[in-house]
Amino acid sequence: MEGDPATKPRPRGLGGPALFTGVLALVFAFVPFVGEFVAAPAAVVAMALGFIGWDRAEKGLADDGARALTGGVLGLVAALVVFFVFLATMG
Repeated sequence: MEGDPATKPRPRGLGGPALFTGVLALVFAFVPFVGEFVAAPAAVVAMALGFIGWDRAEKGLADDGARALTGGVLGLVAALVVFFVFLATMG
């Protein structure tokens, strides 16, 4: 039974951490000065985790590709919000 692939659960992947980090980055992105120090690095981490997790899901190594891609996209949106808030407050 140990070698049976039908009973082995597949690894979850990076979707959960990517989604959590993406939501965290998006929430802090709207705070003018905190966003530069919290949301910008969190957005980069969310994008990296999201797109790596999505790639692993496409290869069949994980089963949460949708959550990983959502986290990566939320990280991208958060990075754009941080950029525009930075331009609005410093410009």
